[in-house]
Amino acid sequence: MTIQQTGLLQPPGQGTSYWFAEDLYTFKAVGEETAEVYTFCEVVIAPQGGGAPPHRHSWENESFYILEGELEFHLDGEKIIATSGMFLHSPKGQVHQFTNKTSLPVKMLVWLTPSGFEKFIAEVGKPVNQVVSGSPLNPIDIEKILNVAPKHGIEIFPPPAEPIS
Repeated sequence: MTIQQTGLLQPPGQGTSYWFAEDLYTFKAVGEETAEVYTFCEVVIAPQGGGAPPHRHSWENESFYILEGELEFHLDGEKIIATSGMFLHSPKGQVHQFTNKTSLPVKMLVWLTPSGFEKFIAEVGKPVNQVVSGSPLNPIDIEKILNVAPKHGIEIFPPPAEPIS
């Protein structure tokens, strides 16, 4: 909802939302509302494995602020346990990933500069107004994501093998 030409207001619970697997992305500000300067979204990461595989953005810088819960991040291979109140920044070109390894959902804010990431999620996600809840990715979803990502300047890598204990 636009409140004036230079302002933007998104009341609680509002925004355009998509399921990306079992994670919920709600866009509070997108490129067409910010002169393509940034995208801002709230993300709820599903417990026990939700998150993003290793990837890098060639066009956007990506910043994360953890509101609730705990995520395991990897930034250029460095493992970081991110908890409530923590801020992380991944500049364009940096390989990063995040995973929720806990039994509770994680809520975070994500800010991408410049905008554009919302177009990727819109193309590969499932609109909340059409799907009641997210679901694990199937082989068709994965193939679509891998085919669409390069068009949006995103390179996705296979997850590293888990160490044998």
